[in-house]
Amino acid sequence: MAMVTGLSGNEIYCMALKHYTPGEIVVGNSVQSMGFLGGMVSGFKNMAGGEIEQVTQAIEDGRLKAFERMVAEAQREGAAGVTGVTGELMDFVGNTEFLFVGSCLMNDGEAPSRAFFTSAGSGQELYCNIDAGYAPLHHVFGNIAYSTGIGGGLMGSLKTLVRGEIREYSDIFNATRHKALDRIVAQAKSSGANAVIGIRTDVRFWHGAHEMLMTGTAALNPALPDQYLNSPVTSDLTGEELWAMSSLGYAPVKLLISASIYSLGMAGGLKAAFKAFTKGEISDLTTLIHDAREVAIGRLKSEADALGAQDVVGVKTYIAELGSSLVEFLAIGTAIKKTDGVGVATPQLPVHAIVSDRDTWIDGTFGMRLDRNG
Repeated sequence: MAMVTGLSGNEIYCMALKHYTPGEIVVGNSVQSMGFLGGMVSGFKNMAGGEIEQVTQAIEDGRLKAFERMVAEAQREGAAGVTGVTGELMDFVGNTEFLFVGSCLMNDGEAPSRAFFTSAGSGQELYCNIDAGYAPLHHVFGNIAYSTGIGGGLMGSLKTLVRGEIREYSDIFNATRHKALDRIVAQAKSSGANAVIGIRTDVRFWHGAHEMLMTGTAALNPALPDQYLNSPVTSDLTGEELWAMSSLGYAPVKLLISASIYSLGMAGGLKAAFKAFTKGEISDLTTLIHDAREVAIGRLKSEADALGAQDVVGVKTYIAELGSSLVEFLAIGTAIKKTDGVGVATPQLPVHAIVSDRDTWIDGTFGMRLDRNG
């Protein structure tokens, strides 16, 4: 019978270079009743803010069941591993379906002997990771469900009346983001990995709460120092970026995350609102966002220095309006440093590993369109 895979032509080519052939698409799901979480979240909103542990655990349990079923299906297929693993949550009238999908890889007989593995990266990313010495072990994820409450209590609420950083808010947001990172590291450590690579972060609003989800691939690179078996390195670099840095002798140290929450203040908010009706710069907002950016990036630099890193690369910055004249500035990047023994297996990446695949199915609002001109 014909084999059905989710791997693209470029991914199949890249995997063939590492002696893997495509296998079947595998799926794992779990539908769970989550209606009881609504009242829990509603009650928590009146508190100071922070993690809603019961919600975090309920979501994690649902994901684990779905993931385990996907893995079991792949092992029944005789796969050497699963790549391109993705997870989704879908709501059905108070119930939630947890879904994992991936594509099997089959050993062509010449691939290195290793235990069954799962990878969050695409086939192209997996090629880059393996070539840079990062053997895949396990798709890992860390999540946290949280509420921002009322701004860290009464003091936080009062501070929204004046301009400047609200440390109570900043502390809540920084704590939640680092808890998710700690959990993904704990999963990686339990699988015997010394690195978590290709981390992707998603923040969503779910059943009245915020959830932050980090996913990545736990991997083992024998060139990394032994200390990282106890505390795996973390990186959000793409597969191509990780390969490029490895070719220059750099290894990731830690994914750095810094959130800074600022208030424009009541006076500043009113002034900015009136200025919005006239042409010209809104100096209050300009200064506010500049200050928030400097604080967040400054924290990245301080943490990188404490780790002994040489650079923070791939830094991405995000700004979000939280309401009530509050602005969050978020900075994320990977700290790296030169590490003896780090390198790549081939001197140059094949073009198939860096060409982006294009979608050929385009879904219009009321139905399918075969092309963008149709």
